[in-house]
Amino acid sequence: MTTLILVAHPQLADSTSQQFFKASLPPEASIVWEHLDAQTTFDVAQEQAQLRQADRIILQFPLYWYAAPASLKAWEDAVLTRSFVYGDHRYPLADKELGVVVTTGMPAKAFQRGGAEGLTLDASLAPLAAVAQRAHMRWLPTFAVHQFGYLTETQKLQLVVDYQRYLTQPQPDSLTNRQAWFAQHLDQMVAKLPADQQATGRLIATTFDQSRADLDQLTDTLAMIKETEDD
Repeated sequence: MTTLILVAHPQLADSTSQQFFKASLPPEASIVWEHLDAQTTFDVAQEQAQLRQADRIILQFPLYWYAAPASLKAWEDAVLTRSFVYGDHRYPLADKELGVVVTTGMPAKAFQRGGAEGLTLDASLAPLAAVAQRAHMRWLPTFAVHQFGYLTETQKLQLVVDYQRYLTQPQPDSLTNRQAWFAQHLDQMVAKLPADQQATGRLIATTFDQSRADLDQLTDTLAMIKETEDD
């Protein structure tokens, strides 16, 4: 799977969250990362070609006054032309996945009915969801990170895993897909641990494999019981 990440941030070098995300990209994955603000004009043909080649497209930005930074809107206006998105009824982006990674300076509870912000994140991102619908794309659940600067080291370690899964794990985010993703990546994660944590990492990997085997056996047993009941 090829993932295209389009980052909209006017001060990328000063953003600790965006630098964190970039450092967290899984090196073995097929990922294209692009900073929109670094371009004064967009090569429309190249941008559209990237969209055609990607399986999952991620729009990544901080929330500025309930919307994305201006560079994303400029990119949309230049690249997502009517003829490209739906005008010829060929829908080149159909069935591709569109997701959003958004950071906010307010806590999650602020983005709910009666909250301090007065609207939900889904309401703020509704125009992007509408683009996905118009293009016949599959809209992914939003990946929101609230108040990154207040996260603990443990929370940041969890964020790395969650972010990598959002970029590369098949949807939906089911238990089966999570298990398959961890089975594929756990050994690589353990190998990157410091030497004094390697033993703990291997123990976690062994426990995961055993738990997965037990769950598979339980699933098979339940399936057999269901077949018996159906008969």
